[in-house]
Amino acid sequence: MDHDTPPFAPPLPLAQHQDAVPATPWFSAQARCATQLAAAALAVGRLDALISEMSAANRAGAIRRLALTEVEAMLWAQGSPVRREEIGRDIMQARVDTDLDAMHLARWALRRLEGQGRLEDIRDFLGLRKSEVSRLTEAMALRPAGEELDEAAHEFSEKLAEFTELHPLARSPVTRILWRLADLSPTDDLTEAAVWTGRAMAECCETLSFVPLGRHGRRVWIDGGDPDDRLLRHLSAVTEGAAEARQQLQRVNSWARTAAERTDRIKGSNPLRVIHALAAQPLMTTAMVEEHAGISRDTAERLLGRFLAMGLVREVTGTKRFRLWTAAA
Repeated sequence: MDHDTPPFAPPLPLAQHQDAVPATPWFSAQARCATQLAAAALAVGRLDALISEMSAANRAGAIRRLALTEVEAMLWAQGSPVRREEIGRDIMQARVDTDLDAMHLARWALRRLEGQGRLEDIRDFLGLRKSEVSRLTEAMALRPAGEELDEAAHEFSEKLAEFTELHPLARSPVTRILWRLADLSPTDDLTEAAVWTGRAMAECCETLSFVPLGRHGRRVWIDGGDPDDRLLRHLSAVTEGAAEARQQLQRVNSWARTAAERTDRIKGSNPLRVIHALAAQPLMTTAMVEEHAGISRDTAERLLGRFLAMGLVREVTGTKRFRLWTAAA
């Protein structure tokens, strides 16, 4: 799927569906799910607080670590089983033998989860440029283009405005419905709406650029039922996803402490510098370790090889060139 050139298809005006998504039941559902909403907000707040305590560099690395996990879950739910290591390798321009369309979507989703693209500008968010219809491929003719895309985006935003008083965490289920009714994405694509709602939920956060659902998102990204059922499932996914994301980051912190203890007999401060570098980023080349740790290339290679033998790191490419390292957390 191309996110830089818009497909063409007649839009599905939301005006035809004004009675399909009435606002009142969703506000009533939020009131009935107040306890679950509080639990979800607490879980997200704890995750946001954990990341806010990190340095700027570690914060960016933590967001990317969570985003890789989130994109992996989205693609698996969409029927494209691509692992997070493959996505990370592709982003860092290492060779990857995988579905090119899925990887293109993964790159787009990762950048958006990290903050690229304005939510209020659907064209900018989707990364779509205006194009002549004659240049569009058959695969792209699955959603509106040009003025029709702008009209569909406007109607989506206009209808969504009726739900702005819902809590950001409770607004996502109805947002996904409105997104599908507007035909803003091809029928078989769940990732774009999931990324948009993930970003929108984070508007109440200080440091998180999106609220992660992880593997729990699979039960809500495509769902059905009445507002109460949808909202309960969604809030449960938010609570569990945020809790698991926090645990994931805490495992990295625990790994760093364990690695420091196991390498304390190695002379000098270089082992600790390498540990801090690997804890800050989900994937690193040897050159990145060299730069972030402030050590020589030879020292970086020697210590990474030693860490590998100790089971403290994993090498995810299986090659001798452009090797990528990750903490064995």
